[in-house]
Amino acid sequence: MRFFGICVWLVLTTAALAADLKIKIIDPQSAVVSGARIELLDANAKSVLAVTTSSAEGVAQFRVPQSLSYAVRVFAPGFAPTTAATKDIAKELTIQLRPAPANEVVVVTAARTPISAERVNASIAVLSASQLETLNPIAADDAIRFLPGAVFGTTGQRGGLASLFVRGGDSRYNKVIVDGVAVNDPGGTFDFGSLPLYQSERLEFLRGAQSTLYGSDAMSSVVQVWSQTGSTPTPELRFGGDGGNFSTAHGYASLAGARGIFDYNLFGDQFNTNGQGNNDDYSDSLVGGNVGVALNDRVALRIRARHSNSRTGVQGEWDFNNARLFPPDADQFARDNNLLASAELSINAASRWHHDLTGFEFSLRRANTDTLAEPARAGAFDFPFDAITRINRAGFNYQGDYTERSWARTTFGYEFEDEHGVTGNLPASVSTGIRRNHAVYGQQFLEIGRLSAVGGVRFVHNESFGNKAVPRIALGFTALQGGQIFSGTRLRFSYAEGIKEPTFAESFGNGGGFPTAPNPNLKPERARAFEAGIEQKFKEKYALSATYFNNLFRDKIDFNFFGTCNTFCGQYVNVNEALAHGAELEFHGRPLTKLSLDAAYAYTSTQIIKQPFAFFDELLQAGHPLIRRPRHSGTLLLTYIGSRWGGNIGGSFVGRRADSDFLGLGINHAAGYARVDLGAWYAFTSRITAYANVGNALNRHYEEVVGYPALSANVRAGLRFRIGGE
Repeated sequence: MRFFGICVWLVLTTAALAADLKIKIIDPQSAVVSGARIELLDANAKSVLAVTTSSAEGVAQFRVPQSLSYAVRVFAPGFAPTTAATKDIAKELTIQLRPAPANEVVVVTAARTPISAERVNASIAVLSASQLETLNPIAADDAIRFLPGAVFGTTGQRGGLASLFVRGGDSRYNKVIVDGVAVNDPGGTFDFGSLPLYQSERLEFLRGAQSTLYGSDAMSSVVQVWSQTGSTPTPELRFGGDGGNFSTAHGYASLAGARGIFDYNLFGDQFNTNGQGNNDDYSDSLVGGNVGVALNDRVALRIRARHSNSRTGVQGEWDFNNARLFPPDADQFARDNNLLASAELSINAASRWHHDLTGFEFSLRRANTDTLAEPARAGAFDFPFDAITRINRAGFNYQGDYTERSWARTTFGYEFEDEHGVTGNLPASVSTGIRRNHAVYGQQFLEIGRLSAVGGVRFVHNESFGNKAVPRIALGFTALQGGQIFSGTRLRFSYAEGIKEPTFAESFGNGGGFPTAPNPNLKPERARAFEAGIEQKFKEKYALSATYFNNLFRDKIDFNFFGTCNTFCGQYVNVNEALAHGAELEFHGRPLTKLSLDAAYAYTSTQIIKQPFAFFDELLQAGHPLIRRPRHSGTLLLTYIGSRWGGNIGGSFVGRRADSDFLGLGINHAAGYARVDLGAWYAFTSRITAYANVGNALNRHYEEVVGYPALSANVRAGLRFRIGGE
């Protein structure tokens, strides 16, 4: 009884001596910052005592003894890591984040958890919400093209199929994630020209093989986008519209806020244009929502959903480096209808644990239809068809993060995904397939003195190709701490492997004019990738880096016209091999708090090593460079974000590259080009803003893919309004 009394006294005494340390996170404009990772450290900032996440109102709290002093470290995506100390825990601690110095921005994609980009030894670029608002992109390709290492090949103009090529990899080697949901077709196909970015909080572009963290398709890059969350106690209504040449009209609206345990952001966007020339119209509609609820001070639930629906007139090949050999296709069109949804349960467990459990579903309905055989386009093999793709991806993911020390963090998880769908040509030549895939992964981050290291591995069981393990290791070393001018020299190296599962048509066959037999024995396409680089900082405001990369792509899948079928048909097989290596030179600067400059040049040399079925086109045979991969390319993005006005200049510079008309016309290249985009806005009041954007401002005639001319100079101007909020 006496022992019980002592225990009760100790508990009550401890409770009496404990208090809540309340922390509020704000940005440089004093707006609250939600979703920041907050670590509670001891007074010496050596040991991590607890970890939590800021709420939609930018607030977090820890239950701590009153008699001790503490330090708080904040990792908020898009800002610099920030550390603050506190002795008086009775007062709310307000931490104002600062814009990140060159290359020190906090990112999520590189480690699947908030961390400084410099510490994970990866090549990553970020577009913030304010940059995206100034760029005002219609689709993702309008923004990503100005980031280092990005090269696009778009078949046409607005809404044309936009493919991304990174470090010599195929266009199917990019993992694309929106609000935590993978939105590629199984096997990697993705159209960046029909992904709207309205109400996007942030876009991250990670280069290099990343299958250890993200599995199939992350062979040469990962692109990840997040929707904005509500943050103002008073509901905030934003709406506006713009218009321009080519009968372009664009309207949008959002309603967002946060009160008590709830936050919400509901939004919609509609874009229409007649385009340039016959059958070049494009329309896209988007509706979405991002709703969160704090179930208690440790557990939060977030539900996100997006639905987009687009229609594109498809002109087909007709203008080859300014030689107009055919009229545009007058009746072909493409439709995309996509729906994604996710529910994420986030748990800040006791001490240094954080858990995320996510359920997700993605539904894609795509159709490409040509109703007539046009005699004037007979040389372009114009014939009627109705090709469809109907894919559904659903599953769940668990991820755990454990912060052992201020210099060590462990990430591990499990993923399950059910992929099923139908591909082929209507009315009857279609095939169906289903894959149920499992994966476990783990990654360890360490930072000891000047050395940082990241090591991880993923084990995949895929019902198409069986079992596969993919590792990654990355090392970074600060060779010189720096002084007044040279403020730091850092060396880094990484080795990784990537995989890409076969598409449904490759695994399960397809119908059409030339039937495709299924091949259940296909292996995944594989990448072996390593990179080494050096970064030099100048006065903390500027950074110059050089990176060498070397990628070997093996077991590439190709179509064998002489398949093993008993009837007239072909089959996909693993047979090709290719090499890509080169160098990237990047300059990042922030001469003023509100002004940022990012410039990059990339040299990429590619070579086909094996491609035995390239019978009909010399460009595809061994020894030739991979098509649509320029040897020389560069990007520029200059952005000013002020309190009353802002603007940007974006440049994309692409050299001559091998390409084919695939029609037997003998065209073997696409000419180089330079594209410059301009954007600006001016706030008349805090609630009314005028803006304008000019695409292809130099009015250059160019083709990203030979045969498909790009849109000439296009101008949009409009007004944005804000009601409510703060």
